[in-house]
Amino acid sequence: MKTIGLLGGMSWESTETYYRLINEGVKARLGGLHSARIAMVSVDFAPIEELQASDDWEGAGRVLAEAAQGVEAAGADFLVIATNTMHEVAPAIEAAIGIPLLHIADATAAPIREAGVRTVGLLGTAFTMERDFYRGRLAERHDLEVLVPEAADRATVHRVIYEELVLGEIRDESRTEYLRIIDGLRERGAEAVIEGCTEISLLVGQQHTDVPLYDTTALHAAAAVELAVGGLRPRS
Repeated sequence: MKTIGLLGGMSWESTETYYRLINEGVKARLGGLHSARIAMVSVDFAPIEELQASDDWEGAGRVLAEAAQGVEAAGADFLVIATNTMHEVAPAIEAAIGIPLLHIADATAAPIREAGVRTVGLLGTAFTMERDFYRGRLAERHDLEVLVPEAADRATVHRVIYEELVLGEIRDESRTEYLRIIDGLRERGAEAVIEGCTEISLLVGQQHTDVPLYDTTALHAAAAVELAVGGLRPRS
């Protein structure tokens, strides 16, 4: 079994979900008392958020590259960045380490393409919805048309993430707003919606809507499990 490198803490709530899903996935695949081999560095999110807010992505890249080097030094065979937004600095992180990066957009796009979906809505932080590092990768590498909410709704999605979800707050009124925004994306032609922030699945699940949802946390974790266990099978 390969050792999964997990760069977490952005937020710790979603990193906790990654840890659980990865271990559940390994146990389901291998059975018995098996659990995942994980090397993890969990950063303090507050300074990272300050760098985001000040548009200092170069500084954020340096911080996360150093943390990723710690993950590699701990014996990881590949790296998982447990957040969508900070894939903005994925190139800086990749340049600083010698192990491969399992990119969250690639892990998300694969099942979308397999389902025959070509037009998707994208929810996430304002950075993820508006910058090209995520939308561009989905379009250029995976031939997906990506729709994002209108400006006012993008602001709502972003506010709920930073003022509620990363603090562990789940509010029914915010879920109602998200569901309205999801319906709006469907009306504009989205065949499915990507929950492109690792906290969104804490608020909105498939049980809340008939629009197909792609939970990036679950998909990224599942891809990490597949890469870690590969062709391994339970012992008879």
